[in-house]
Parts: sequence; C-alpha cells; structure tokens
Amino acid sequence: MPPKRRAAASSKPAPKKRPSKLAKEHGLTAEQEAEIREAFGLFAVNHPDHEDSKEGAIRRDDVRRCLISLNLAPDKSELPDILSTIDPLNTGFVPFVPFLSYAAIAMQSKEEGSDEDMGDDDYDEESNMEEVRTAYTLFTHGSTGPITLAHLRRVAKELREDIPDDVLKDMIREANGAPQGKGNPGGVNLEDFESVMKRAGVSFG
Repeated sequence: MPPKRRAAASSKPAPKKRPSKLAKEHGLTAEQEAEIREAFGLFAVNHPDHEDSKEGAIRRDDVRRCLISLNLAPDKSELPDILSTIDPLNTGFVPFVPFLSYAAIAMQSKEEGSDEDMGDDDYDEESNMEEVRTAYTLFTHGSTGPITLAHLRRVAKELREDIPDDVLKDMIREANGAPQGKGNPGGVNLEDFESVMKRAGVSFG
C-alpha cells in the first residue's frame, strides 16, 4: 500500500509553495519573500551583534544597492528616513527582518502605483535616468567616476568571474570609443555609460 500511495502522489503537480508566517505577516507571497531573501543574501555578512539572525546582516551602505537589485530603488532623499527606520540605533548594520519589512511595503506601494505610472513618459524617463546613475555608482563604488580598470576588476572579483585585464580594457575602450588594443584605455564616464545602456536596450525602472 505505501508504495502505491507514493506513486499516486508523485503523479500530482507539485504543490504551490506556501508563504511562511513571516511572509504572511507582511502581506508577501512565498515568491516575493524568496526574492527578498536572495537579494539580501548577496550583501549579507556575519556580524557578532546579529548572531541570532541566521540570514546575517547587511551594511547600511549596502541597503540602497540591495533595494536596487529588487528594482525598488528609493530616491536618495528618502534614504535617511529608510535607514533611521530599519537601523534606528545607527549601528551600521541591518538584520533581515527590518529589511524585509521595508521591502514588503515598497513592493506593495510599487504594485499599487504601477497603473498610475503607465503613460507618464516624463516620469519614466526621469526614473530611468536615476536608475542608470545608480547603476553607474555601483561600478564606481559610490565615487563620481569614471569607471576604471580597477573598478571592473573589483566587480569581476565580487561576481567570482576570472576575466583577463585585456578583456576588461577592451570593454572600457568599446564604451568610451578609445582605439582598441592601444595604450591606457582610460575610463567610462556617466555619458558613455548611459550610451552603453541604451545600445544594450537595458530598461531601468
């Protein structure tokens, strides 16, 4: 009998993943919670003050980057209020639950506002430009730029990709229009970066 029951069960489609208690408390689906966990995990570090958090904690400086990876980039003017909410003691680190709480609110607000944003070309263009600038600072590690060979090396290392310097230099030359294979490739300024994003058809926002 047991083998027959197992066989019958295996023929049924896999049940839809149910949201956890934490997800339900914040009005999230299981898929949304998993998305937030995945993004948080990209930036999470172990910290002695947050040993009780199995997910670890993320640095305050990484909060905006983490939200960007979830396509929830806040305006820079909003960031201080967000940080004071999820790190009220200004410890410099944010554990998972406070971050999830804010991300849940941001996700729900975005869904509610999505219909209002449709057809507003001026808003979309401004939003896209802000996202391009934010992506640019991810490469430059927060500086004004330009993106240099050292920046690309760091990004490749963070992504655990072993990319030869020659390839990285060619990427810079292709972006800034410098002659291929000759001397110092220089750097990629914001205007060059925006042009690359447009040619690649990347849409932010």
